[in-house]
Amino acid sequence: MGRFDGRVALITGAASGIGRATALRMADDGATVVGFDRDADGLEAVATEVAEAGGTMNTVSGDVSQRADCIAAVDVAVATHGRLDVLANVAGVVWAEHVADITEEGWNRMMDVNVSGTFWCAQAALPHLIESHGNIVNIASNAGLMGQAYTVAYSTTKGAVVNMTRALAMEYVKETVRINAVAPGGVDSPMSRNFTMPDDLDLTLMQRYMGFRDMADPSELANVIAFVASDEASRMHGAIVSVDGGLTAG
Repeated sequence: MGRFDGRVALITGAASGIGRATALRMADDGATVVGFDRDADGLEAVATEVAEAGGTMNTVSGDVSQRADCIAAVDVAVATHGRLDVLANVAGVVWAEHVADITEEGWNRMMDVNVSGTFWCAQAALPHLIESHGNIVNIASNAGLMGQAYTVAYSTTKGAVVNMTRALAMEYVKETVRINAVAPGGVDSPMSRNFTMPDDLDLTLMQRYMGFRDMADPSELANVIAFVASDEASRMHGAIVSVDGGLTAG
């Protein structure tokens, strides 16, 4: 028996990277997965992978920055499967730039996806997760736990996810739901491979955030997310779990 047998997991950003790996891992553990992403073709490819491995995954195409799309994704999961047990808020965007070069459009996009998307999905999912005694796993970042040059906007959003997780955990501490976050360091994913940096950056300012170990494989993060979402982590509530190879340890 899988640890998510009979349970339904909604995973944002499921078309690639950590989201894809989490969909595969949770489906392998018995979950019925609902993948939510802007990349419809990518979602279908992951759903095919899940099916070929003997699992079940439905797809919902939409933008987490839009509250209506987040509500619709939760509604689809509940209408299709009658319940919702796990929300994994994985979707995110990242890039680096000088503070002086941050545009209003770029700032708002970073906030809309990384912060608002996380909140809108949580807001929509919470009534169902309370009913099922389920849980939320948000994806934060080492950048939300330390200051980083050239990623002021991104660090701001991930710091917000960290404290959003804690605040939600306190507001719902008497309810039958758990709310936690996982904070990765570098992950070898499409988002990291497409990470853009200023041509004239001072590399000495960036080196301290690169750590001493190789980047993680997305499956390594998926393993931790699945654990935090499982009954094995039943006493975890309001936790921020660093999975960064020691980057924020000292």
